[in-house]
Amino acid sequence: MAKTQKDQTIKIKTAEEIAKMRVAGKLAAEVLEMIGPYVKPGVTTGELDQICHNYIVNVQQAIPAPLNYGEPPFPRSICTSVNHVICHGIPGDKKLKEGDALNIDITVIKDGYHGDTSKMFFVGEPSIAGKRLSQITQQCLYRGILEVHPGAPLGNIGKAIQKHAHANRYSVVEEFCGHGIGNQFHESPQILHYYSKDSDKIIIQPGMIFTIEPMINQGKRHLKILPDQWTAVTKDHKLSAQWEHTILVTEDGFEILTLREEEADWRATV
Repeated sequence: MAKTQKDQTIKIKTAEEIAKMRVAGKLAAEVLEMIGPYVKPGVTTGELDQICHNYIVNVQQAIPAPLNYGEPPFPRSICTSVNHVICHGIPGDKKLKEGDALNIDITVIKDGYHGDTSKMFFVGEPSIAGKRLSQITQQCLYRGILEVHPGAPLGNIGKAIQKHAHANRYSVVEEFCGHGIGNQFHESPQILHYYSKDSDKIIIQPGMIFTIEPMINQGKRHLKILPDQWTAVTKDHKLSAQWEHTILVTEDGFEILTLREEEADWRATV
């Protein structure tokens, strides 16, 4: 969930803040691990939302950040974006069917700090097109992460993502971006998923924490926002995919705060 932030000051996190962000990131990852077995034909996105809400509130004793966030207030605790929905899909009564591609976007608040992550799921057997788009989008995320190290220009992230997407004949959504994160849901800097010279003006520094969350389309990059003022869909109704992690910049590189157990060998997949 990305909105343009008003405060352009980039916050360098303290050791205490980083410790809290590690906890929040781990909790967000655990929600995605927990919900996987429930993603199957016949379940509604509203049911998935309720399961995640109960787990975050009752088990993790945390807060689902999307609930009542923004204007108009987002009405659910998670985002569920199906097939041609790019992002910010609102859970509801629609039943998932065999072959659907689903992004679940989770943000939890624990002790005042946010952990933000999303993952693509498939309902039953994925379509060939959906599976390939998902794989390439995940690789775009990982290639962006590999550009994170102190002293590098921020623009390297978007450049790597855009290069890989275009090489595979996909397009990059430009209206939404990654963002700084901490005790605020959305902070500076903006993390563009395409190259911009303006991003090169910002140099990556230890203690920065931000999300990288590329949205990659099967067809053209253009989108429209539905009347609910949240749901973004592809204009050509072709598939879209998204993966997201929260990243800490360390003294010599990066740490993925929302890494899931299944990603232990993620570098081998890039």
